Amino acid sequence: MGILLLKLALENLLFFGLHFEGKNMFPKQLSPKEEAECVRAVAEGDEAAREKLIVHNLRLVAYIVNKNYPEARDPDDLVSIGTIGLIRAVETFDFRKGNQFSTYASKCIDNQIKMHFRKIKHQLTEVYINDPIESDGEGNALTLADIFSSGVNVENDVELKIYSEKLYRFIREELTDRERGIICKRYGIPDLDGSVCKPLTQREIAKELGISRSYISRIEKRALEKLRARFEGE
Repeated sequence: MGILLLKLALENLLFFGLHFEGKNMFPKQLSPKEEAECVRAVAEGDEAAREKLIVHNLRLVAYIVNKNYPEARDPDDLVSIGTIGLIRAVETFDFRKGNQFSTYASKCIDNQIKMHFRKIKHQLTEVYINDPIESDGEGNALTLADIFSSGVNVENDVELKIYSEKLYRFIREELTDRERGIICKRYGIPDLDGSVCKPLTQREIAKELGISRSYISRIEKRALEKLRARFEGE
């Protein structure tokens, strides 16, 4: 499951970064006939049709964000999150059931965004595993990690590491120091010095670096274009 989520996140990063330049800059949605042809081709394993269906439905993601979350502080981030739902929709849609793809995709997109907000709400109320919960007889703090085993799945961790190494290597080899720093901060990726932080918005990175948000956006887009070119070259 970790491998799939990383794959979806990476694909979302590339698609969103390369095709989103503003809500009015998305490719036009496909005609009903074109969409039906794409859906059938995707079911047959056509990767070009899969990409086409995703790219031409980014406008649908932006529409759902603008309609359902008009007061969102960072709508661009919600569009990025919604794009993961769109990718899931493309991967799981079954045209033989007689449903329209746009209807199915809309539910997947909105569910992905709602899951994001539920996760945030949960994080605000959860007890972190390393937070002290009480003290032992000698005054040393006890944590949940001291009481329960870690439950780490070593096999999954190894697979995830192998899959992600290529992404880390491309970031290291293709990007400038500034591009790498911004991409690492933007998506919570460990930097060369091993430092890692939670994913930051473009606005937060701009404030931290003392430059404009639009400049951060241009650097991010240029970096993603480099990464996509390297993946296609591989």
